[in-house]
Order: sequence, then structure tokens, then C-alpha cells
Amino acid sequence: MKSRENLVRLKQFQVNEKRRQLLQLDMMIAEFERMAVELELQISAEEKKAGITDINHFAYPTFAKAARLRRDNLRNSQSDLAQQRSAAESLLGEAEAELSKAEMLESRDTKIRDAELGGRSAMIG
Repeated sequence: MKSRENLVRLKQFQVNEKRRQLLQLDMMIAEFERMAVELELQISAEEKKAGITDINHFAYPTFAKAARLRRDNLRNSQSDLAQQRSAAESLLGEAEAELSKAEMLESRDTKIRDAELGGRSAMIG
């Protein structure tokens, strides 16, 4: 019956690993958001300093163009991470379901084992 206990421990490890991955994705998404907001502020400050907000204007600040590109790349990366997070959530749900099944099997085996031991001790006594 040790194999069931090992199975439960393995499933618990898998669930914890999926939760850790989900947390890591959340942290990355939040960090990208913070960086994008910071770039947005820098873009606004640069546009205000130059007095030009039209991206197509010939004198639009080069720094603002580069910051816009970086911000857009961060937003695209955030979107990709959000998709990865969605997939990780579904994998976590599956892992939790497998853990629940393994725990129920282990619990059932424990009850059967206890019943068998209780029956044997009644026969001996």
C-alpha cells in the first residue's frame, strides 16, 4: 500500500509545481505591466518636452519612438503570458483532480486495511 502513499505525494508535488508556475506567470505579467506603465510615463514626458504627440511627425522624439516600440513589445509579451497562464490554470485543475482521486484511493485503502486489522483482532481475542 506504500505505492498509493507515494502516488499521493507525487500528485501533491505536481499540484504544488503547477501552483508555483502559475504564481511565477502572475509575477511576470505584473512586472511587465509595471514596466509598460513606466514607459508610458516616459513617453508622455518626452512628448510634452518636445511638444509633439504625432508619431508620424518628422521631429517626433526618437526616444519616444523607441519607448513606444518597447512598450508594445511588453504588451505583446503580456498577452502571450496570459495565454500561458490560462493553459497553466487548466493543467492545475487537472493535477488537482488527479490528486483528489489519488487521495480518495489512498483513503479507501486505509479504511479497508483498518477493517481487515479490526476483523483479525476480533478473531484473535
